Amino acid sequence: MVFKCCPESSPENRMMNEQEEEEFITVRVQDPQIQDENSWASYVDYKIFLYTNSKAFTVKSSCVRRRYREFEWLRRRLQKNAGLVSLPELPGKKAFLQVNDTEAIERRRQGLQQFLQKVLHTTIFLSDSQLHLFLQTQLPAGQIEACTRGHTPFTVTEAILDSAMCGKNIPRGAEAEGEGLGPLGYECGSSPCRTVGNNDGSSRARAAEPLQEAAVSGRT
Repeated sequence: MVFKCCPESSPENRMMNEQEEEEFITVRVQDPQIQDENSWASYVDYKIFLYTNSKAFTVKSSCVRRRYREFEWLRRRLQKNAGLVSLPELPGKKAFLQVNDTEAIERRRQGLQQFLQKVLHTTIFLSDSQLHLFLQTQLPAGQIEACTRGHTPFTVTEAILDSAMCGKNIPRGAEAEGEGLGPLGYECGSSPCRTVGNNDGSSRARAAEPLQEAAVSGRT
């Protein structure tokens, strides 16, 4: 009997496989959009596109929209959990950013992207569930905090997987008090759905549950 050497076991193929399996995380902040344009409370938000093969992420591709104040919240939460590890800075904040100031919006977009790129290339932050919920669901800040503390009827993983399976986001509804964030009205390729899995593996609709019931939330 003749045994043939499997080509996949050769050093060259092993090296190629290792190169193919090298982890990467790609994040893009793009597509600034004016929300509530005809209102005194108009603001700009940005699409965050994430693509990765990192084992740190349950879902490898996602798309959400976030505004500047949500980035501020994220940085505060990451800093609180990171201890002495320093975080990159956010782009400077203007007291009143004109929504028609395209140059200022573009500078902010670039700064927000650089912030996320640096965060995602710092290993300690990849274990923070709040970062994952920020990047891969449309949950507001108050509910992200509640979810990571186990105060929601769904887990972090359920929220992320549910977002990946859902074609459109949840509107945030009426604004409330606290540190949560205001209403949204757009769609993105990977946004949280109103259905999450139960512990027994089934799913139930939560369309009637306002997001702010799980935690106090409000506009930022």
